[in-house]
Amino acid sequence: MTHRPVPFTQFVLKVHSRCDLACDHCYVYEHADTSWRGRPRAVSEEVLAKVADRIADHAASHRLPAVHVVLHGGEPLLAGPALLRRAAEELRRALPAHCELDLRIHTNGVLLSREFCELFDEFGIKVGISLDGDKAANDRHRRYADGRSSHAKVLAAVQLLRRPEFRHLYAGLLCTIDVENDPVAVYDALVALDPPRIDFLLPHATWDDPPKRPAALGRAPYADWLLAVHDRWTAAGRPVPVRSFDSIHRTLRGRSSLTESLGLEPVDLVVIETDGTFEQADTLKTAYDGAPVTGFDVFANSLDEVAAHPGMLERQSGLAGLSADCRACPVVRSCGGGLYAHRYRTGSGFDNPSVFCGDLMQLITTVRDQSRTAARIPAQAVPAEPVLTDGQLDELAHGHGSAETVRVLANAQLGLTRSLLAAVAGSRASAAWELLTTLDQEAPQALDTVLRHPYVRAWAVRCLQGEQGADLGTLAELAAAAAIRAGRELDLVLPVRGGYMQLPGLGRLLVGGHGEERLTADAGGFTVRGERAYWADAEQWQPVRQLALPDGWTVALEDTDPQRDSHQWPVEDRLGEEELLRWQGALREAWELLGRDLPGYAAGVRAGLGTITPLRQGQPGHDISAAARQAFGAVGIARPATAPVLALLVAHEFQHVKLGAVLDFHDLYDPTETRRFHAPWRPDPRPLEGLLQGTYAHLAVTEYWGTRVRAYDGLPCEAADFARLQLATWRSHTARAVETLADSGALTPLGLRFAAGMAATVAPWLAEPVGAAAEALAREAVAENLARWQAGGIAPADIGS
Repeated sequence: MTHRPVPFTQFVLKVHSRCDLACDHCYVYEHADTSWRGRPRAVSEEVLAKVADRIADHAASHRLPAVHVVLHGGEPLLAGPALLRRAAEELRRALPAHCELDLRIHTNGVLLSREFCELFDEFGIKVGISLDGDKAANDRHRRYADGRSSHAKVLAAVQLLRRPEFRHLYAGLLCTIDVENDPVAVYDALVALDPPRIDFLLPHATWDDPPKRPAALGRAPYADWLLAVHDRWTAAGRPVPVRSFDSIHRTLRGRSSLTESLGLEPVDLVVIETDGTFEQADTLKTAYDGAPVTGFDVFANSLDEVAAHPGMLERQSGLAGLSADCRACPVVRSCGGGLYAHRYRTGSGFDNPSVFCGDLMQLITTVRDQSRTAARIPAQAVPAEPVLTDGQLDELAHGHGSAETVRVLANAQLGLTRSLLAAVAGSRASAAWELLTTLDQEAPQALDTVLRHPYVRAWAVRCLQGEQGADLGTLAELAAAAAIRAGRELDLVLPVRGGYMQLPGLGRLLVGGHGEERLTADAGGFTVRGERAYWADAEQWQPVRQLALPDGWTVALEDTDPQRDSHQWPVEDRLGEEELLRWQGALREAWELLGRDLPGYAAGVRAGLGTITPLRQGQPGHDISAAARQAFGAVGIARPATAPVLALLVAHEFQHVKLGAVLDFHDLYDPTETRRFHAPWRPDPRPLEGLLQGTYAHLAVTEYWGTRVRAYDGLPCEAADFARLQLATWRSHTARAVETLADSGALTPLGLRFAAGMAATVAPWLAEPVGAAAEALAREAVAENLARWQAGGIAPADIGS
């Protein structure tokens, strides 16, 4: 590994190595590792003093503002009040003044007493409790060695923490999942105890010792269990933070995870055993005997030495440290490969997906899809009347859409954005809102140009959903951009983000610092020529680059707007001049191909696709692209190696853009439908809208490969063979998906008409000769994917829409 070690900020300090319960799912005593047998029962005062000094030295050398220490076991309360007091005293003695101590204890709760709580109150020690739900659920695993229930004593411990004098010590509840427990009953039992936080843990397992999967519970029982809880939690208005769910929602928006078991953040945790040895994460005890061992201890080694251990570095290497299958997965930035220990298999070590891979895929994609549905426009913002004629709907149903039809969609989307903007502003009075309303009267065309920028709507929806990072400062940015386009003088306070003032659709101005700054401009400060804006001081100004392509298509490469992170993949930073030229050449060639081979799609692209947001490159051989449901007129693409692939990605993603706009105004399916359906190109079942979106996008994919086959007609070359295989595969996938939609019973009459239009587009390509070899390979691919779906497996490729 070549990256620099990440300093530790989280420390698990084992104060006792034995336990008073005999939980049969415990990774310390019941799994592969047996090192506990040779540990001292309780940590010594000598070890405690040395641990405190090591942590203090580490905090001082790395200028850490805070460290987090969890007193752990075994069962830490077996150490007794005196030893726990000494641990707290040593840590507070040693830490430098600039470093805060977040001190916690995690316990099964059966020994918790007022004496312990008074000690924890004195030292500010927060208390987390392990509890698996109601009595029936908890007693399935968390019992004494003689079989007695621990449930009543754990409830008494929680009730003690809920008392007013100790409520501030109550950190939350940790629940290990058993899929044979009722998920709703478990959740309700935990919520009834009014915890500040809940965490649901998958049971520890590996490929060598996989988790139980009762046949009656389906292909992904752990996903189904968690989704039942997620549904209950969401319906109740998310009354308590749930760390696993919050982490999924955060990582899907490109933010950090709150748990080691999800996301790609480097692990900054180390365990100190009762004998003073440093170990990797405790959960590795489930992999094999000795898996967490580092060979270091507090007496001979510094924490910097431990941080440089190969095992620690491996778990800090993010995407590069994952298996090839994981790196190619579309939800890898949310899943992160799952918990490290859960990847273990004899022979390949940890270079595998999680043993819960299928469950994690279904959980994350379902939460993602539900979030997208919930993010739809509020009903009051949607016009009561449909916006498209029958003829225009039929055009779109066939996958195409003339320039006029797409312009109708674009104008309707502008109306939605205006409604959302008004909803965001509400009754608030501000200089920015006053300027916007004035410009709406005096320069409506300039304002409309600004509001057509795709990420205005994305920002407005984020504001209405209360997402972090979506603030009303963007109102001032919109007002300033509209005033500049209208040629008005400007004097307005704008937010400064990362050293820049943002002018949506125009670019950003380098001012340095952060917070707010006043922007003043007259006719000499800014000049707008067509879509391009120029600032008097060119060194301060980074414009949105507009590429003028043949036949009248002008497209912006948006690499400045902070709201552009609306796609599921990370966005690229500001493009350098060489990369800009590569984009320009690739787009010119791709546009020529689209106009020549896919004219039915190119007309709509020219009229409706005004923005391409460059995304970061993925792994070699995996092309990345995405549309955003709330960003009409934009697609995100990581520039592929060839222009033909770029043409395919543009056509594919703009299909999503068009259909999303149609669904804003026309009901194609029953919105109460909750079943999930097989998509032939994916291993995970899809909600109905997900299947509809994927099918519609693959109309363009099918036609693209059909035109490639015809272009290579009669040529015995590798490219021709590849095109024939792709056509055979995608026409089969798309036709099967159309049949599934039509037979679902969930489409409206208009939706059935739409499905018939898609079927009519696919039909001619089903008759296109591709040769027996391509047909056979395509059948094999379809059968293999169906088998994976039926078995709950995950395909190790970028499986797309």
